Amino acid sequence: MKNQFVDFIHDQQNRICSALESVDGKATFREDNWVRESGGGGKTRVISDGNVFEKGGVNTSIVHGVLPELIRERFNVDQGWFLAAGISLVIHPVNPFVPTVHANYRYFELYDTEGGELRDSWFGGGADLTPYYLDTSDARLFHQMHKEACDKIDLQLYPKMKTDCDNYFNNTHRGERRGIGGIFYDYKRPGKPYDSQILLELAQYNADAFLNAYIPIVEKNKSKAYTDEQRYWQEIRRGRYVEFNLIHDRGTLFGLKTDGRVESILMSLPPRVRWDYDFSPEANSPELELLEVLRNPIGWM
Repeated sequence: MKNQFVDFIHDQQNRICSALESVDGKATFREDNWVRESGGGGKTRVISDGNVFEKGGVNTSIVHGVLPELIRERFNVDQGWFLAAGISLVIHPVNPFVPTVHANYRYFELYDTEGGELRDSWFGGGADLTPYYLDTSDARLFHQMHKEACDKIDLQLYPKMKTDCDNYFNNTHRGERRGIGGIFYDYKRPGKPYDSQILLELAQYNADAFLNAYIPIVEKNKSKAYTDEQRYWQEIRRGRYVEFNLIHDRGTLFGLKTDGRVESILMSLPPRVRWDYDFSPEANSPELELLEVLRNPIGWM
């Protein structure tokens, strides 16, 4: 399974980067291949200063080694060896009418010793959309594509993963979600009712759904005119994005605690951000409309 998953994330990295370069029309991805001193490495691809994308990254990593203390404590084991493979992307557009987007798919294996018998394994992943101005048709498209992907496996998956996404990407210290959600799942262990092959297919279907949803949203909105005030609001909301990633995100914490490449981990942070003291949008404004949905998530289907 680990070999199949590695092939999957590298194929997706190529497909996603190609599609994003095509829609941008100017910028291309720079690739950095890096090696983790404790074992493994990855491919970081970053795009910046484009016609459409101000900054973004599509990263893959396959790391392995002795279990760090953080993971030993979480799984109540004294020692062991792990392998973690994944693809993670975050894209920050220039135009405030184009949403920021995030997606991540990962696979983890746990062994007693290096080269030893497989002791445990699980899958995780998801994708979520972070608009700066609410467009209900865009939100519905993003959710519809991911619902259809989940439905290929089980009709019960999307409703739970949608709720889990709303609950996970949540700035609890502010009482508001990071965006309008999508899907999220973690610690999906092979067994009944889904074996490892089905869980791999779940990741594959949803990775395809990401492109089927996000590229049309970008094409629809990338040429819309915007004002300095709308750009200002975008930077205020980006500040909330940073808060979530640095305070709450388990993936960021995992990467930093396992000697991951810092530049790749913090690739998710936007280039221009604002924190204004006690900022509040005007009454009856599009900005407040978005904020109300972030405070009270709704069903999009």
